[in-house]
Amino acid sequence: MVESLDSYDFSSGGFGEFGGRFVPESLVAAVSELEVLFRDAWLDPEFVNQYKEILTSYAGRPTPITRCNNLSDSLGIELYLKREDLTHTGSHKINNVIGQALLTQRMGKTRLIAETGAGQHGVATATAAALFGLKCTVYMGAIDVERQALNVFRMRLLGAEVIPVTSGSKTLKDAINEAMREWVACVHDTHYCIGSVMGPHPYPLMVREFQRIISEESRPQINALLGRDPDYVVACIGGGSNAAGSFAKYLESDTILVGVEPAGGAAIINGTPGVIHGMRSRFLQDEYGQLEEAQSISAGLDYPGVGPEHAYLASLKRASYYCVTDSMVLDAFQRLAKSEGIIPALEPAHAIAWVLKEAGNEIPLGSSVLVTLSGRGDKDSETVARILGQ
Repeated sequence: MVESLDSYDFSSGGFGEFGGRFVPESLVAAVSELEVLFRDAWLDPEFVNQYKEILTSYAGRPTPITRCNNLSDSLGIELYLKREDLTHTGSHKINNVIGQALLTQRMGKTRLIAETGAGQHGVATATAAALFGLKCTVYMGAIDVERQALNVFRMRLLGAEVIPVTSGSKTLKDAINEAMREWVACVHDTHYCIGSVMGPHPYPLMVREFQRIISEESRPQINALLGRDPDYVVACIGGGSNAAGSFAKYLESDTILVGVEPAGGAAIINGTPGVIHGMRSRFLQDEYGQLEEAQSISAGLDYPGVGPEHAYLASLKRASYYCVTDSMVLDAFQRLAKSEGIIPALEPAHAIAWVLKEAGNEIPLGSSVLVTLSGRGDKDSETVARILGQ
């Protein structure tokens, strides 16, 4: 487990057998430069203070913890939400892109490119680009462009160019492929702002560190409410950035860490080790090592792999990983809205769905459970309404 930069082995660039750096020769210099730059910046108090000041004055941190009074009473547990949905742009993604945009400036580069599935990372990247005066291009699967039309409009309004990707499954993995191809061609002036704890070293560590702010806040907050750490910390898993940040400050505690994947994209549960998108991790792949398609109601979790730290935590049995079905997610989406007046994004609705299922079963009655509500549900309302026929 990696608790700080001091204990991370930069020479291996990985988490046990997972992680690493598998890139074409044309990108070796760029990722090597990024590694050195990030390490120096993250150990520089001036950089860290600037990063945190922007998160406070611009992104609206710290985010609060909300007790779900009605669901707690009905489930027989103490259910709390870490409210990343209340940040500027509506999700945890802003934590990462502010950091990477600052690094882009530090490198003297003038352009950001990004991939996005549900659009939240794309919106956050476009927002940071506007704030720092950078050009921005976002690659998004053509299917996701259609089902996340609101976020596409937001990105374009913020000045970003949104490029629909029509190859492959036309979803998140294909957007990543196209963004990486673009990066190879434009690496001299362009930084690839990867949105999750995935990709070649140092991205999995770097993005985790930028998302660490979630648990840096939540641990003292929940201790102030309970007088102790929570029994469970639960977060959804696609690539796994919100979960990595949510778990970071609890790794050495007794808190049970739970990641929840979509049943149609459960790379930790159903995947096998492989090397794809610049990293060694667990992926849904056939016997020949070809990626299989992930299926999820959530565009943000529609990815057939997972970040290498999660594969590592699973191998150590330090974190447990489960999956839920689309129908369970739809139920959780509606139940949280009707019970607490909070409309979640479909991504964190996966975490809520697991809690609803396991309260009184895997989760003993009386347990305290902290769920990271990684985004709000505005972007998914049209999708859900269409499915429900409303």
